[in-house]
Amino acid sequence: MCGITGFIHFSPANTADGSLNSSVNGSVVDQQLLSQMNQAQFHRGPDEGGEYLDEHVALGHRRLSIIDLSSGQQPMASDDGEYVLIFNGEVYNFKQTRVELEALGHIFHNHSDTEVILHAYMQWGPACVDKLQGMFTFAIWHKTQQSLFISRDRLGIKPLFYTMIDGTLYFASELKSITLIPGLSKKIDAKAIEQYFALGYAAEPHTIYQEVAKLPPGHNLTINVGDKAPKIEQYWDVSYAQQVEMAEEDYLEAMVEQFKGAVDSHMNADVPLGSFLSGGVDSSAVVAMMSQLSNDKSDDAAKKAVTTCSIGFDVKDYNETDFARMVAKDYKTDHQEQIVASDDFELVDLLAGLYDEPYADSSAMPTYRVCQLAREKVTVCLSGDGADELLAGYRRYGLMMNEEKVRSILPYAVRKPLFGTLGKLYPKLDWAPQFLRAKTTFQSLAMDTAEGYFHGVSLLNDAQRKALFSDELYQELKGYTALEVFREHQGNFDGNDPLSLIQYLDIKTYLVGDILTKVDRASMAHSLEVRVPFLDHKFVEWTAKIPTELKIKNGCGKYILKKAMEPHLPHDVLYRKKMGFRVPLSDWFRGPLKQKLRDALLSEQMKNSGLFNMKTIEKWLNDHQSGRKEYSAPLWTLLMFASFYKQAEEV
Repeated sequence: MCGITGFIHFSPANTADGSLNSSVNGSVVDQQLLSQMNQAQFHRGPDEGGEYLDEHVALGHRRLSIIDLSSGQQPMASDDGEYVLIFNGEVYNFKQTRVELEALGHIFHNHSDTEVILHAYMQWGPACVDKLQGMFTFAIWHKTQQSLFISRDRLGIKPLFYTMIDGTLYFASELKSITLIPGLSKKIDAKAIEQYFALGYAAEPHTIYQEVAKLPPGHNLTINVGDKAPKIEQYWDVSYAQQVEMAEEDYLEAMVEQFKGAVDSHMNADVPLGSFLSGGVDSSAVVAMMSQLSNDKSDDAAKKAVTTCSIGFDVKDYNETDFARMVAKDYKTDHQEQIVASDDFELVDLLAGLYDEPYADSSAMPTYRVCQLAREKVTVCLSGDGADELLAGYRRYGLMMNEEKVRSILPYAVRKPLFGTLGKLYPKLDWAPQFLRAKTTFQSLAMDTAEGYFHGVSLLNDAQRKALFSDELYQELKGYTALEVFREHQGNFDGNDPLSLIQYLDIKTYLVGDILTKVDRASMAHSLEVRVPFLDHKFVEWTAKIPTELKIKNGCGKYILKKAMEPHLPHDVLYRKKMGFRVPLSDWFRGPLKQKLRDALLSEQMKNSGLFNMKTIEKWLNDHQSGRKEYSAPLWTLLMFASFYKQAEEV
């Protein structure tokens, strides 16, 4: 796990008089800038750092040593100096790929996955990514061809930001390195603001800045000296086109086999390795498989307990530690636990600097704490992230499927006027089934599946965003809404059932924009590598073939996983109510954070930003803090934006 950064002068830059300049910063690459960009990511790789420069390209690397600790330094060059590589992540099948390359005549000098990527590119070119199983972003410079190739892993576990200024492409693992570039415009992207207040993050490929983008998951970027712009191509996508019918018993057996294989591939490390253990189904399943694999591979004398890490809260309704202890006891893990106070809000200001752009998931705070705890014992941790998206674990999936039953009965031409009217007449319809009693449900039923799902997951609904945005911002959007993010991905979906569609939408948006972003920044802040075996791409492809009725059955989400884990985990862990990392925002905003919230949201910077209707913000503050209405989610989203904006303005 590391951080990469660099830039390539690919095209002559326009000078003030309109003539062409042969390079930026003269004929020599700016080494000082490279060093500054690399140092900004020191936390991602405190063990070692390296740089490579030539006439056109500069490459920087920070290393967190995980495999082959004594070698594998980067940037890594081929023996003839033709190819130079920088790499962030882990390739789990590098040993098998190395054997294949050796059979083709390649000679290796160390035991790192880095060298395997280098030789894979030398052998297969851009098609090398098809051979790699893991989480990664890497860049390879081909000196003779004067070509730079950058690739991001299939699910977007590892990040990659880039921008182009005056004929130079700059890239980095984190946005904070990009913001150091002289001449970078930090104009806020209106579309990103709309996305943020709807979804809680700027959706790929957007960032909060107009001039900076993210390389989407499963995409490659290629640029040659002399090109006018980079070429960006998708090399992978998950397909839901064909579900495979098998007996349930066969699927249960296959689930254990497939998942255990994914966990096994993620356990290779030359440093201490452990697992998060929240007490939920997903992390508990990871611990169960890890423990069994550790026992299978060791004799009695060599057996070593898996290290597990849990965070609890001092408020019972938010605390899952009893369930974590249950699993830890069953598998005799070396269990580490820390109780976080419910008023652990000292991280509020830190988050803006950690994520570099507005990010609204409050569970980033306990995630930061559990990474901090884990790093005291291990360098690598496995997590259970991704299971909910792949196997339909979120409660909202069940609610959406209930809505789909109504959509399947009533055509759109009937639903739109009927439920549109009911949505306006709500709130008092006690005769309706429970899932139909929410105002948002009626509004959703007047829409198609994708729009209804967008409406259901939005942090601020369309009316709230319209009320919040200033007239100037609303005009700048020119009718754009974040629904277009869902529409674009919907156009690439190849399945034929609504559950698969909303899972696909989550994989493309919520998983990468929220969940994986949260874990990457929180873990890297502590120089901790986090691996996600549920997101092994082969396991992802396999789960996409599971029939929907085995994902949600009799109202039970993640049915196939829970059923398969029954021999391995306690019943109370598998079938209890889902909790997740939650933070008591509503109480904070009426209590200890009351004044801090008002000061931040009503600050001169927020007023002068020209982005918001300050009367709306003041009304939401007053209504929430008086107890008249509940606005904790919109207010937290605003607080995180205000924290970002303050720090961005001060730089």
